[in-house]
Amino acid sequence: MSSTRYSILALALATLFSASSAISFYIWKKNLIEWDSKMKELQKSLNSALEKCAAERQGRIRAQQALRKAVVAQPQAKSENLDIPSYPMAPIGIVQSCFSTRNGTPRQPLLVPLARACLVFDSTRVPPASLEGLEEYSHCWIIYVFHLNTDLEKLWKHPSKSKFKAKVRVPRLKGGRLGVFATRSPHRPCPIGLTVAKVEAVQGNMLLLSGVDLVDGTPVLDIKPYLPYCDSIEGAVVPNWVMLDSMLSVASVGFSNDFSSSLLDCWKSVEKKSLYSSPDELKSLVKQALSWDIRSVSQRNRPHNNLLKIGSGDASDNASDLDDSRDGEASGELIYHLILDGMDFSYKIDGNGNVMVKEVHISSAISFGNEKRCNFLMWKDKHK
Repeated sequence: MSSTRYSILALALATLFSASSAISFYIWKKNLIEWDSKMKELQKSLNSALEKCAAERQGRIRAQQALRKAVVAQPQAKSENLDIPSYPMAPIGIVQSCFSTRNGTPRQPLLVPLARACLVFDSTRVPPASLEGLEEYSHCWIIYVFHLNTDLEKLWKHPSKSKFKAKVRVPRLKGGRLGVFATRSPHRPCPIGLTVAKVEAVQGNMLLLSGVDLVDGTPVLDIKPYLPYCDSIEGAVVPNWVMLDSMLSVASVGFSNDFSSSLLDCWKSVEKKSLYSSPDELKSLVKQALSWDIRSVSQRNRPHNNLLKIGSGDASDNASDLDDSRDGEASGELIYHLILDGMDFSYKIDGNGNVMVKEVHISSAISFGNEKRCNFLMWKDKHK
């Protein structure tokens, strides 16, 4: 009898435990479904907010582009008749560079030896005879205009209204700020740049250069020969942060298994227009360019989080003049774009600074005119 009671009690306890387990499992599954639903809603809301921000940014940049064109076309209309002397200047030539956009253009000269450009002089202002003797120098200084600045309209405003920033973010300081004149920032009271490049050849009204850090379309105000005896200053002193090359260098640059085949496919379309003689030379250019972290401070500070999907679409400054050149894939990883020589190279970079170039395709927004094509062919003739 006692044994029967124990059996009944055990059966009752087992039944109760099973029922309790079933109820607990049901509650857990219900909570899991609700949590998953909330996560999907949050993810959808976040993606929507990111896409909205990207659209607003693109719209703002396009408006700035339109304003910049209007300002350059009619600068007198923007002037506030400042009671200061002015010195009218016009570009003497335009740079035709392998760098199609600001994003990816080296921050300093000679960092990318394979970076090539052709400086085409305005023959009405600069007769070919002006260039005689320049080919005897190995390098030259180039004075140019930061024509892609988004704040050029400030130049024609009174200083009290221009709101120029006295301090700017410095990439090597991880976004730390310094006085603009202690940096080489393009955002200056007078947006004039100074760079040095290797002189490859002088041909008619064109100057072939390498090691450039100039974006395609840059207006040039003047060039001067580089003189080592006075331009190279022995014992020059710079702040410690300037010497920290590791701040902007990457750990490695690799290429995916599909890269070579995609490059060969593109090469068939750009071979006659390219500044380069072979796909291998282009690959070397990509490796040199990406050996330095070309991302903005905000991009480098963004966490490498695979859970977030960044708004899709090519955000290179080629199409919308954006510095933030990235998009999102189905996996949610951050994909960046480097536009070189009319081609769009997509790559990713992990938290340890390892770059992987995924593939390449023809950049839809880049086109080459017949004049530019001839200049590119001249480069090939030189390097045969």
